[in-house]
Amino acid sequence: MNESKLTTVLEKAGFSPYQADAYVALLELGSATATDIAERSGVPDPRIYDVLRDLEAEGYVETYEQESLRARIHDFESLRESLEERAVQFSDAGEEIERRWEEPVMEESVVNFVTRFETILESAADAIENAENQVQLAVSPEQYEQLRPALAAAAEDGVSVHLSVFTENGAESLPDAEDVAAVCTEARHRRLSSPFVTVVDRTKTYFAPHEGSTNEYGLIVDDRTHAYVFYWFFLTTQWDNWEPFYVADDDHPDEYLEIRYCVRDIAPLLDAGRRVRLRVEGVDTETGARREVEGTVRDVVVGSDHANLAETSVSAYGDRVALVIETDAGTVEVGGWGALVEDVEAHQIHVVSIE
Repeated sequence: MNESKLTTVLEKAGFSPYQADAYVALLELGSATATDIAERSGVPDPRIYDVLRDLEAEGYVETYEQESLRARIHDFESLRESLEERAVQFSDAGEEIERRWEEPVMEESVVNFVTRFETILESAADAIENAENQVQLAVSPEQYEQLRPALAAAAEDGVSVHLSVFTENGAESLPDAEDVAAVCTEARHRRLSSPFVTVVDRTKTYFAPHEGSTNEYGLIVDDRTHAYVFYWFFLTTQWDNWEPFYVADDDHPDEYLEIRYCVRDIAPLLDAGRRVRLRVEGVDTETGARREVEGTVRDVVVGSDHANLAETSVSAYGDRVALVIETDAGTVEVGGWGALVEDVEAHQIHVVSIE
């Protein structure tokens, strides 16, 4: 490092330009008179005395009288340690800037862009592990293995997990049905490469384009309205059109996370005169409080066209879909995700009995 760069570093460390020039000159001279230091450093003669006294006050030099005022370096170790400490602080600051850039705090905005897929994966794993109600995710076999511990924790807590595993041209092997049985409610196989998408508790979404995309970025979304868009993407492209390779045993009452599947399945039963009793867990659309209702289904509502009930794809139910349930306290209308006109937004629907 040349003299010019050294003085620049000292200035960044808090020295004034004159102090930096005088200190570097004194390093070369060893012990010298104020006049010699001024001549060597270029500091004006009238200023050199104040400069040396300021450096002495900081503990960097010491002055003494010997026919004239002289100065020499004092305790250079303290300055070296100070510079090294600053270097560590700058390095830490650089790492913190990188962390904040790649892992933005969720509270700061609804939608965050990140540049590393690992950030998406790690954030999704944390959300899955702490899920309360439901998880939908589309992943590759490798991504499944990375998220499996989080999925296992969610399943152990009673969270419903819908897992779509995508492979490209059969090049990758699916996980065994026995393996996914411990971590999900149902698993399906998509035979096309796909983006990574995870929706947790109808609020949090984690998305990244598929590996062949030219755009390398990811999205972390913490908002119900935005999450609803990604949920429909999952439902219509990653789930509904693909065959299951694992479905949980039917040794418990049927359970639905999506009201459209429930309506599609029970509408023919109602047309046949069957009596269907449901228990719905969700929230009151007026107060936002958790609400549970149980009763007999009196009717179903599917927009204005009931002919769509014969369709096999849930995408046919893009209009309003609702259940009319007769409870002990009166009639209650139950809607799906984002319900506004109904009394309850359903999060889970349990089939109690069919008579």
